[in-house]
Amino acid sequence: MAVIHRYDAVIVGAGGAGLRAALAAAPRCSVAVLSKLYPTRSHTGAAQGGMCAALGNLEEDSWEWHAFDTVKGSDYLGDQPAIEIMCREAVDAVLELEHLGLPFSRTPDGKIDQRRFGGHTRNHGEAPVRRACYAADRTGHMILQTLYQQCLARNVTFFEEFQVLDVLLAEGRVAGVVALELKTGELHVFHSKAVLWATGGYGRLYKVTSNAHSLTGDGPAICFRRGIPLEDVEFFQFHPTGIYRLGILLSEAARGEGGILLNDKGERFMERYAPTIKDLAPRDIVSRAIYLEIREGRGIKGKDYVHLSVSHLDEKVIDEKLPDITDFVRTYLGIEPKTDPIPIQPTAHYAMGGIPTDVDARVVIDENDTPLPGMYAAGECACVSVHGANRLGTNSLLDIVVFGRRGGLHMAQFAREADFAPLDLEPAEKLQEELDRLRSREEGERVADIRDDLQQTMMDDAGVFRTADSLQNAKKKISELKDRYRKIAIDDPGRSFNTDLVEALELGFLLDLAAVLLEGALARKESRGGHYREDFPTRDDENFLKHTLAYRKSEEDIEIKYKPVKLGKYTPQERKY
Repeated sequence: MAVIHRYDAVIVGAGGAGLRAALAAAPRCSVAVLSKLYPTRSHTGAAQGGMCAALGNLEEDSWEWHAFDTVKGSDYLGDQPAIEIMCREAVDAVLELEHLGLPFSRTPDGKIDQRRFGGHTRNHGEAPVRRACYAADRTGHMILQTLYQQCLARNVTFFEEFQVLDVLLAEGRVAGVVALELKTGELHVFHSKAVLWATGGYGRLYKVTSNAHSLTGDGPAICFRRGIPLEDVEFFQFHPTGIYRLGILLSEAARGEGGILLNDKGERFMERYAPTIKDLAPRDIVSRAIYLEIREGRGIKGKDYVHLSVSHLDEKVIDEKLPDITDFVRTYLGIEPKTDPIPIQPTAHYAMGGIPTDVDARVVIDENDTPLPGMYAAGECACVSVHGANRLGTNSLLDIVVFGRRGGLHMAQFAREADFAPLDLEPAEKLQEELDRLRSREEGERVADIRDDLQQTMMDDAGVFRTADSLQNAKKKISELKDRYRKIAIDDPGRSFNTDLVEALELGFLLDLAAVLLEGALARKESRGGHYREDFPTRDDENFLKHTLAYRKSEEDIEIKYKPVKLGKYTPQERKY
């Protein structure tokens, strides 16, 4: 029988979005934060380059210019009312973090320092602007540490190393979640009035990724299985500068400080693709440019990578502003970035799609944005659609802080006014039976083999470039992998810290999300942002200026519907940089 807890609000995930939500909600109601990791190991800590806000500390800037860049960067699929909220609230969000103790890098006169980042411009595209607020190249790490310390100071309750496996719904609203305690193997039911998902992305769909091993799409997959649609999952961003073969991220901060991309001929090739802002073009454009250079035979020594060079920068800039990036290169490649070019290739980095929400982080369940009472989501697992078809660098850390806070405040208000939904007598019984079957099965398919096949398939057939043939091929393979998954067996029958069991469950989440991505990508017969169809290479606003909603009809059947993009003063234009 499961252990039962009761809290007004439960937050699933202890990265930046979850911690910011907890910080907002904790003074107003009882809050539990569940995390499958120790909180400071959450993937927010890997974000290097910065958090953007139009502070104007080094040059003129405005939130309207920031909003324009975000809309244009999204390839006009972003919802403009949400984008305006994010960009307007960005300044206060940064200053609030400063007051909470975040150690930003400083200008000589003591202001928060700012640097250039891809796609951020002044005066509606005129030239690059210094908008990214940063703490060397450890900005996400500093946000995570600052928020966690503040949550501890406010006595937020943490349940660390708890893997959430299901959400409970009753009478058309949230009743709580079910989680596996990794230490004991016991199931716990968290009875709550409100649940906020902050579980991060699902880059582990791909073989070469900047994402941690824990980013397996738990929140979106659980919601999808419970009938909640997923929005715009076909849009997946590849970051241009991952370490060759490993995918470990080398932040845009390197290019923001003046790093350049070079092909085998030593050409700064981005001058051909984005003549105004060159290497600081949005990530989808730079990633495609790298692959085109490789395809046309200008990869380094004919191989599938190009070079990132920072050797022309001042050593003081490298040491003070890019310490982690350069250490990664020395550690993983054994080369000295002050003198040698760095081999890089695009790496699967960020999910623009996810659990659909409104601007208060309430989960919405249909084309009319009807909220599901008590359900919230924020951060990469959510889709309020400030990123549309392509996210600009530094908008991710801004997203988690702005909408994490808004979600935390709204769920606290909801929890004060709502009653607890009723629980079943045995709310975790079916889940317990499934776990027992997995632990006891002695022969079957290996989880690692299926995962390797999944990641290679997605890399080959649903990566930066896609066609109907490649997507159909991937869809067929994923269906076969799902059949194999039903016959999996694990080596460890034990209960305590059974990582075999956890990886098996995570693989199930990834397979579900792969199927959703492929279905949405096949239906979207255009190219936009992170979704590039070589058989439909142009953007089609007449037919596809709309958000995808994917519904689970059965284990094999996904229904695709659409809802309109929320437009504003910026009408769709050709993206020129």
